[in-house]
Amino acid sequence: MAYRLLTDLTIGIHFSFLVFVAFGGVAARRARWLLVPHLLALAWGVYVSVTPGLVCPLTPLENAFALRAGRAGYEGSFIEHYLVPIVYPEGLTPSAQWVLAAVVVVMNACVYMWPRTSVRRLPAASTPGRGSKSETATAD
Repeated sequence: MAYRLLTDLTIGIHFSFLVFVAFGGVAARRARWLLVPHLLALAWGVYVSVTPGLVCPLTPLENAFALRAGRAGYEGSFIEHYLVPIVYPEGLTPSAQWVLAAVVVVMNACVYMWPRTSVRRLPAASTPGRGSKSETATAD
């Protein structure tokens, strides 16, 4: 039972990491402390994605937990096992991996290059519709 839980937990962490790699730039724009972790995760994700034969260390860990839990492990990477059947039903080719990596990098580059805009808030007393003195005073 514990190994099954560890398998599911590792898969959840692995998937969360992939989501962070793909969309972490959005979070990093709001929480600046996430900038460096996101850029490191992005670099690692692209490196693992485009390097032939390289598998993320979480994949063998998932397989080890799954085997101890009585489940069958899987060959290949996390992406090939869980995401390819959804995104690429026919299989993942090396050129498709490069395209996916490029899409993730370009998407994050666009997020980081998007101009930051700051929202200026007016003080509550001068905000129209809030009963400010200028609105409630009547002219004689």
